[in-house]
Amino acid sequence: MNQTTATETAPIQVKHIDHVTLIVKDLDRSRDFYVGLLGMQEVPRPGFSFDGSWFQAGATQIHLILEHDQSSPAGLPAPDDRAAATRTHHFAFEVDDAYKAAEVLKQHGIPLHSEPKLRPDGFVQTFCIDPDGHTVELFSAPDA
Repeated sequence: MNQTTATETAPIQVKHIDHVTLIVKDLDRSRDFYVGLLGMQEVPRPGFSFDGSWFQAGATQIHLILEHDQSSPAGLPAPDDRAAATRTHHFAFEVDDAYKAAEVLKQHGIPLHSEPKLRPDGFVQTFCIDPDGHTVELFSAPDA
């Protein structure tokens, strides 16, 4: 099936990614990472019956749910193989400079899955681990 035809005739038309939800063990520690380090803005959250926090990341939100007896467990197990760690479940944020971002992460004791590296399309990417073991990619566009 032709990709253009599939997109035009698909019965559902996705507009954009609205949010990513993560289960965490400590909201303050995660807030320090996503707001204090990555510069996201905390935004109001509806009055759910469980604790959590929402952060704005450009057009997308990160929804944190504090681990509780009716949620899934917090975090993800870290892959054993460093190469596989960049080819696992992850989400990505564009930053101005992935090299500089990696240095800041290291200065704050945030483990890197991989040092910044050049992708075949000219973008630079680095992968780190959030406080609950979620893999986060930070990437920057090729120099203009």
